[in-house]
Amino acid sequence: MEGIIIKALSGFYYVSDGEKTYECKARGNFRNSGVSPLVGDRVVFEPVDETEGIINTVLPRKNGLFRPPVANIDRLYIVSALENPAPNEFLIDKTAAFAEYRGIEPVIVFNKCDMGDFSRFEEIYKNAGFEVYTVSALTGEGTEQLRLSLAGKVSAFCGNSGVGKSSILNLLFGEEKLETGEVSSKLGRGKHTTRHTELYALPSGGFVADTPGFSDLETYGGDYEFKENLIGCFRDLKKYAGLCKFSDCTHICEKGCAVIDALNSGLLEPTRYESYAALFNELKDLKPWNGKKRK
Repeated sequence: MEGIIIKALSGFYYVSDGEKTYECKARGNFRNSGVSPLVGDRVVFEPVDETEGIINTVLPRKNGLFRPPVANIDRLYIVSALENPAPNEFLIDKTAAFAEYRGIEPVIVFNKCDMGDFSRFEEIYKNAGFEVYTVSALTGEGTEQLRLSLAGKVSAFCGNSGVGKSSILNLLFGEEKLETGEVSSKLGRGKHTTRHTELYALPSGGFVADTPGFSDLETYGGDYEFKENLIGCFRDLKKYAGLCKFSDCTHICEKGCAVIDALNSGLLEPTRYESYAALFNELKDLKPWNGKKRK
């Protein structure tokens, strides 16, 4: 039978075939092959009774993240709040860039619009070419449009603890599926209420994953290929990069750089370019032997 892993805990994999969920163990040969099943993997499994089974094969992945461990994600919803904690453009941009690199469509979500105005942030990311949703998990404002965007997809939500990921998802599901936590006034961030990645079936079809906060999200992990393809992971900068005078332009300080010209002409959002430059400087010393792209 085929199914999808919706949860992994303590060496057990919970596989849904669309009608029921089986508690499965993976065959020992997975250790020899170097393949570890992830939440989101499509698998071939063998039921041994009405509730248990054995995973025989992990089907080919289209993408995967390893912190948090989740595979075959169509969309990554990057959630920020107006305050406690406030939006961090570099963190949003870094996560969006890594999602692009892994073949996942990044979507920007701003929560707690009942507390103030997000228009400056909306403008930045809409101008950069992203789908943007501004919502309130408290009042429900904007959540119906967000719900429609999830239908038929496998999606993950990420963001700093305290931004309201679990509250948004509970509202979308219409029930308290996920544990929520208060924001610490001392630390200015929320307590981690999500300790593992789990897929939840949506009433409209598809699945959504609740994942740990940004501090647990794998970004580039010393990946040389990410460094080499960095400009291509910034969709708004990428369209100018091919116009640069030199093919090996880093888009940092070279004369004849079309990206810098576009920035100076007001065609690019300054914060987006600043995030690119900061990431470039973090990655610039990586060598080809520093990490490889994982399937």
